[in-house]
Amino acid sequence: MISWVGINISKSKLVVWVQPQNDGFDVPNSSEGFVELIQRLNRYEVGRVLLEATGGYERQSMVALQNAHFNVLRINPRRARAFAVAMGKNAKTDPIDAAVLAAFAEALHAPCDPVISPQREALRELIQLREHLVQQRDDNKRRLQQAQLPAVVGMIEEHIRYLQIQIRQLGKAINQSMRDLDAEKTERLIAVKGIGTVAAASLLVYLPELGELNRREIAALAGIAPYNDDSGNHSGKRQIYGGRARVRRALYMSCWVVIRHQADFKARYEALRERGKSAKVALIACMRILLIRLNAMLRDGTEWR
Repeated sequence: MISWVGINISKSKLVVWVQPQNDGFDVPNSSEGFVELIQRLNRYEVGRVLLEATGGYERQSMVALQNAHFNVLRINPRRARAFAVAMGKNAKTDPIDAAVLAAFAEALHAPCDPVISPQREALRELIQLREHLVQQRDDNKRRLQQAQLPAVVGMIEEHIRYLQIQIRQLGKAINQSMRDLDAEKTERLIAVKGIGTVAAASLLVYLPELGELNRREIAALAGIAPYNDDSGNHSGKRQIYGGRARVRRALYMSCWVVIRHQADFKARYEALRERGKSAKVALIACMRILLIRLNAMLRDGTEWR
């Protein structure tokens, strides 16, 4: 009998539910707890383990489960909550949430997440630290415009200089780390005019499926696929929805550079604008084509054309 597992994750513990056996238990969110979790799950023929993204608290348990050869899928908490409401589960506790995730694991037809490699984890940490430092630098630049006291101005300027040095050093570390992860994909991505080191690293970390899916799947995963909004005689405006925001941020500035330097993208963008499309809509359309072409390039092992 195939079992389905839902795990509600917090900083201190993992609350687990196995169905249809209706076996509920909890273990610490620690290496010792992961050992106990795997030992208990090995008693069942597990079809899938479903857990929510919880700000990183789920990452180590996910790695442990993948290393133990379980099929693991991580989803956005909004999807799990929407499923709970659809099932009439309005109450919310950790055991209830785990049971809802187990039921969702059985109902959900989706590929499991790629295995988290140590190299990808290392690159992710570097990228996220750089994002944090860039945010700090930009916040300080805004504070500098409002500062009046010379001593305050001096300290803010000194902090900005320090952050700039740290960001440059992180850039070098990211460049090396992404090559350690996948040198071939790295070279193909950065060979594209407009895809810099940070954008390429972000794609490798936040979209590891790049080069493995078809054009519709990769666009939907990034959240730049337009969805219909039609019902009866109503024909609504198509809109993008969901997806991975960090992938869209990585593609945003890169796509502007591509539009500026590549004639076919520039022509596509200008044609959309001439048809009355807003700049944002035209840019999203170009981002989708850019991602689809990058996906095809990596999938087929070809050069950028």
